Amino acid sequence: MTTVSDAWRCSLQGRAAMLTFCKSGIFSLILHDGGVRTPQSSQSLSPDMTKYDETNRQFDSAMALCRDIFSRKLNDYGPSWRMMRPESITDQIYIKAKRVRSLEIKKEAMVDEGILPEFIAIVNYGLVGLIQLRYGFADDVDMTSERALELYDGFADEARKLMKAKNHDYDEAWRGMRINSYTDLILTKLQRAKQIEDHSGKTEVSEGIDSNYMDMVNYAVFGIIKLTE
Repeated sequence: MTTVSDAWRCSLQGRAAMLTFCKSGIFSLILHDGGVRTPQSSQSLSPDMTKYDETNRQFDSAMALCRDIFSRKLNDYGPSWRMMRPESITDQIYIKAKRVRSLEIKKEAMVDEGILPEFIAIVNYGLVGLIQLRYGFADDVDMTSERALELYDGFADEARKLMKAKNHDYDEAWRGMRINSYTDLILTKLQRAKQIEDHSGKTEVSEGIDSNYMDMVNYAVFGIIKLTE
């Protein structure tokens, strides 16, 4: 019987193809419906923003890779994750992030899966979590794959806008960070999300669960960029 976790696991063949694309830097070739969203041209950006064009381009390429995996899983299983409560999605991201940290520390894997697929899964689970927070979970699959992909794209666009704003304010600071720092920050965000969930979503001064999901998505995208440069 196929589990929800299985629905997110890439096949060995799929991972091999995915890694080939990552190393070649031609993510756009694996898209089926619309291609990579391209960043704005330098002519349309203010002079202060032109130096961020490369980050925007890399972010779009990494998100295109994640979207392709998400779309393929929708074709295989449909939006079965609609039955998952947000707490379950948080735990799934936790499992992925803990495995990344374990591999970073141990420097070897007993299962033939690297860190890259885990970062991709964190992005996709994070965007699914945002969908579930906004629209609630269901007792059965209650939307089409087309609608699920539409919602995915909407939250991915929100993540991109947040990344651009923060990257402007922090002036490309993420480039000076190491990949294991992204992992630790994701785990920190997860701990915060779990604490807020245990408090029934209530906070006094902190950001909500949705903000933590959004940050996890963007940190994972930075990890994908670093791993595929």
